[in-house]
Amino acid sequence: MNTIEELYQAFKSASCLSTDTRNISQGSLFVALKGERFDANTMLADAFQRGAAYAVTSNAEFASDPRVFFTPDTLKTLQDLASYHRDQLSIPVVGITGTNGKTTTKELITAVLSSKFKTAATKGNLNNHIGVPLTLLSIRPDDEVAVVEMGANHPGEIAALAAIAKPTIGLVTNVGLAHIQGFGSLQGVKDTKAALYRQLISTGGTAVYDSDNDDIVDMIADYDNIVPYIAAKKVPSEAETLSFEWADASNAYQVATNLCGDYNIKNAQAAITVGLLCGVEPEKINAAIEGYTPTNGRSQALQTARNHVIVDAYNANPSSMNAALDNFEARPNAAKCVILGAMGELGPEQEPQHLKVLNRLRSIPNLDCAILIGQAFAMFKAQFPSFQFFPQTADAKEAVSQLSGKYILLKGSNSNHLDQLIDSL
Repeated sequence: MNTIEELYQAFKSASCLSTDTRNISQGSLFVALKGERFDANTMLADAFQRGAAYAVTSNAEFASDPRVFFTPDTLKTLQDLASYHRDQLSIPVVGITGTNGKTTTKELITAVLSSKFKTAATKGNLNNHIGVPLTLLSIRPDDEVAVVEMGANHPGEIAALAAIAKPTIGLVTNVGLAHIQGFGSLQGVKDTKAALYRQLISTGGTAVYDSDNDDIVDMIADYDNIVPYIAAKKVPSEAETLSFEWADASNAYQVATNLCGDYNIKNAQAAITVGLLCGVEPEKINAAIEGYTPTNGRSQALQTARNHVIVDAYNANPSSMNAALDNFEARPNAAKCVILGAMGELGPEQEPQHLKVLNRLRSIPNLDCAILIGQAFAMFKAQFPSFQFFPQTADAKEAVSQLSGKYILLKGSNSNHLDQLIDSL
């Protein structure tokens, strides 16, 4: 195989595509990727032995093998193959990025579109330079729409991913302080995320946007193919989970979700807007949003044997931390406790942002206890003697197991592994 067209024909005839020899099935296409700790190009013989029919590799020992597409850069070839596959598709492709809420928004949009169409979508959070190509290559001939999440921690990444995915509809959920170590500044975050809209503008796609967010409004500038989020407002409820209402030209609708946090109204608005844009009936939209239950450590309400716990432990940065604390503080519960994991990749903002969180905790009414995990919090231990600090999540298990009758916010990044504490609560 010497051309991308030849590789594409092999891809179409293969039983599946794999980047892991452990997942190879008979007749698959194996793409050997090189990572920081491994090089799958050294495992070609094993891949063929396990049943691979074709392979993409930079291993010169296999350069003359007719089953092989030989390339100096297997990752770029994977991306080129995904881009080529995308060019063969005529279905709508929804692109999503943003600092916070992009995975929940992706899942809500997927639920809404799936109520009417056969929908392909990003699995989990496979939203990077490898995950996006794999998502695109998972789109099958009978799929009617696709939803592609795009993440980044360095400048230029969204531009590269959007150029591969070529969305026809796209949205940026928001922009905030995250991955500052890579982006350099908040402006760096904005410029990177805005690349999704720039891609849409270059191809005449539809930009869906939050008209209440000045940063997002600036990104679309004078572009005219734009659709603002459908208006919605929270409905007061005794339930922990979010209820809201919205209206189209002829009817008003009320939606009771399984999501915690007022900030999820924006995510739901995005899903409703994209659904309407794609022709999904309002009744199906509502049923899809009400039927969605988070299972991924995002905005989950759990009642344990001893406590009521809000689990938001998959991502944490200053903006998402403040949003979670806003929602937590607004609840009228009497005995509250926070368990927070340190935020990462903040560069020079690391110390001031963690100190801001600690100072804010002092002002939360009815806060019975604060358990802080990670060195970025622990460095301020002397200034906050009433709080409990632990270097690692495992170190906090005993303290957590003593909590009873509390309303608890469990908030941190997935790297904190705060989910390990749930069984102790």
